[in-house]
Amino acid sequence: MATGVALAACSATAANDTYKVTAQMPDDFEGQTAFLVNFDTGEKIDSVTVADGLAVFSGNINGSALARIIIDGNRAGNLVLEPGEIKVEGRAVTGTPLNELNNTINNHLQEIYGRYEAAPADSTGDAIRQQVINEYNAYLDSTLNTNIDNAIGYSLFLNKAYEMSLDEIESYIKAHPSLKSYTRVNKLVEAARNKAATQPGKKFVDFAVTNDSITQRFSDYVGKGKPVLVDFWASWCGPCIRETAVIKDLLKEYGPQGLEVLGVAVWDEPQNTLRAIEQHQLPWPQILNAQTIPTDIYGISGIPCIMLIGPDGTILSRDKQDDELRADVKALMEGTLTAPADSTATAPAAK
Repeated sequence: MATGVALAACSATAANDTYKVTAQMPDDFEGQTAFLVNFDTGEKIDSVTVADGLAVFSGNINGSALARIIIDGNRAGNLVLEPGEIKVEGRAVTGTPLNELNNTINNHLQEIYGRYEAAPADSTGDAIRQQVINEYNAYLDSTLNTNIDNAIGYSLFLNKAYEMSLDEIESYIKAHPSLKSYTRVNKLVEAARNKAATQPGKKFVDFAVTNDSITQRFSDYVGKGKPVLVDFWASWCGPCIRETAVIKDLLKEYGPQGLEVLGVAVWDEPQNTLRAIEQHQLPWPQILNAQTIPTDIYGISGIPCIMLIGPDGTILSRDKQDDELRADVKALMEGTLTAPADSTATAPAAK
């Protein structure tokens, strides 16, 4: 049933503020409850039972907002929620102006990317690829600026901001103060600050997670006299699952020398995490149901995020994968991976 709440306005209010979202669902979701969730705030806007392969939401909205469909903890599609009739078929969202605009933008970006991929593998191709990159970035910047006051601009800004420095993010928000109204933008600024404060050379920041009446602390596993590889991951994250093969190799090679591994499940439902642990045979201990607690503290915007923490609790490496991760673990175990000069800083208080 729709909550009837008015979402934050991001564009001019339409004369008719009624929306209807018809989303096709896989057969295994039949009879389950589907939630329409505000992407920015996490607020549940509406809930319906999937029937005849469809989840049909309806209600009122003042303006537009990014939204997400979630079933049993699984993400089942993103859309721009705005007045009108919206159809969701897989990743295809059609029927209303901003969703159609989003399709146009994505199609153009795919066309640009296709030219990048088709460039020959020689010096001529290098020049073509650089030209395509410049065109891609210019198009994104232009589209972002044109749509800065609606849900499309908000989405494009988030994607761009993850690659911006803290100073760049704060300067952009200062130039476009409407962005301050978004919960995720404010959290992104905080995350950028926290990421800067938890770079290699800093002591780990403790946190506690309670799941099924059991409380686990990060400090139960790190800073105990042994080096620890910490993997922040989720069951639905393909790159996370692929990286577990690398972690298994590292544990097999360096475990006998004292390396320990800890998984921290974020942005995931505990039952899905447990299924993935069993399915992919992950033998290391896990902190379950951490959600956004550690990702907020450490400024983690994408997963997998892997950290190497030294025996004394100093962060020695973060955000490395594959061969770069292998190289850092090798250096750690050989005693040649050292922290910057400020590694003696006192660990911040637990949150």
